[in-house]
Amino acid sequence: MHAELQIDNQICFRLYTAARLVTQAYTPMLTELGITYPQYLVLMVLWEKDCQPVNDIAHRLMLETNTVTPLLQRMEKQGLVERKQGEKDKRQHIISLTKKGKSLEQKAYSLIPSGMGEQLSDCPLRLEDYQNLAQELDSIINSLKK
Repeated sequence: MHAELQIDNQICFRLYTAARLVTQAYTPMLTELGITYPQYLVLMVLWEKDCQPVNDIAHRLMLETNTVTPLLQRMEKQGLVERKQGEKDKRQHIISLTKKGKSLEQKAYSLIPSGMGEQLSDCPLRLEDYQNLAQELDSIINSLKK
């Protein structure tokens, strides 16, 4: 057997497992908010800057618009966002938060950071370790998204 093909030697397996388990850890908190993890990502983008074109949201999440559009449609049905035609370009759709979508920000803030901190309390990493890890992951992401 080639050592390069052993699962314990694969960074991709660790990244996949960590991503899956982190998403799983978020699930109870997001269920309490009535949203899914992908919806949470969209909301975070809109909490940073409201009223964005679908293309900008998709770009920020590093997804294709045909992946984001159905997600936004479901969020619109839930009353979290609203879609309007662009003023200059009628083909463009601008996504904005509704009152309900805006109100979830404070609820998420009071629930998620402390909840995730609690779930990771046994982990020996410190805040600066997580910040360094984020930078390292950004390097991997930037190398692969070319």
